[in-house]
Amino acid sequence: MFRTRATALASLATVGVLLLSGCGGNDTKDAAASGASSAAGAGELSFQKGTAKQNNAPAQTGDFAPDAAPAAAAKKPTVRKWVQLSAGRAGQLDPVVVNGAGFTLYRFDKDTADPSKSNCSGECATTWPPYLVARGGKVFIDGIDKSAIGFIARDGALQVTIGGWPVYLFSKDLKAGDTNGQGVGGTWFGVTPDGEKAGGGQPGGDGTDQSGADAGADVDPEASPAGSATFFQGANFADPSQGVAGPGCRNVRFSGSIQASGALKIWDGPDCTGNVKVVSGNVQDLAAIGFPTVKSVRFLG
Repeated sequence: MFRTRATALASLATVGVLLLSGCGGNDTKDAAASGASSAAGAGELSFQKGTAKQNNAPAQTGDFAPDAAPAAAAKKPTVRKWVQLSAGRAGQLDPVVVNGAGFTLYRFDKDTADPSKSNCSGECATTWPPYLVARGGKVFIDGIDKSAIGFIARDGALQVTIGGWPVYLFSKDLKAGDTNGQGVGGTWFGVTPDGEKAGGGQPGGDGTDQSGADAGADVDPEASPAGSATFFQGANFADPSQGVAGPGCRNVRFSGSIQASGALKIWDGPDCTGNVKVVSGNVQDLAAIGFPTVKSVRFLG
């Protein structure tokens, strides 16, 4: 009898060890999976329809906090107690998602939406502060389908995603309604309520034709606007050449290569019409970046 009971107890102990071992393995797997999920931590947040003001959000908190503005948020990761996602208009972008303070939210072409993943860190995240909400915080939804909203873990908080795309502010947007980040580097665009590129994925917002406007080679998103440039007839800065200066739109004669000290827009039609491309600094061969004909230029400064 004692032997039978001892055998039974040993069997139960073995089963218990197996069960504990199995639970530990599943927990590890689930934790890794949740960390990679675009909805990581979503269960910790509360969602409310309407704007922050309509829901009586306290002043100086969330998107209303002074350190939540893009320029201030660029100094260090800013985690908001609440965020507001509104389908609205900013500049020429309609629709585009703006936050509770009216600042434009952007997406980055080098990120991924499936799975949701940010590839903007370091200096990039200083210029483009990730839009973060605290775990346990609130999300006010204004004209956006809740199903389009997700989150990824970041900086001890949650970065908002829309349509799977992580979203950001732009440190050079200084007031509500600014869209200075639209088209920067040919990879940054305002985000629509369903996660698409606002404005059809075209840069600018000055009312000019922006078709075909992917950024060319040697584009530095942080470059200052150029006030002048020299256009050369041949590649590798071969003469003859023509110097032109801003402000505004200027017609040019040569289109082999460019020397410039900053960013500018070039068009393949006169008077800044037709296809446009944003370039920055020197371009040794315009044909090599798919823009062999330049007939006009607009200085951004």
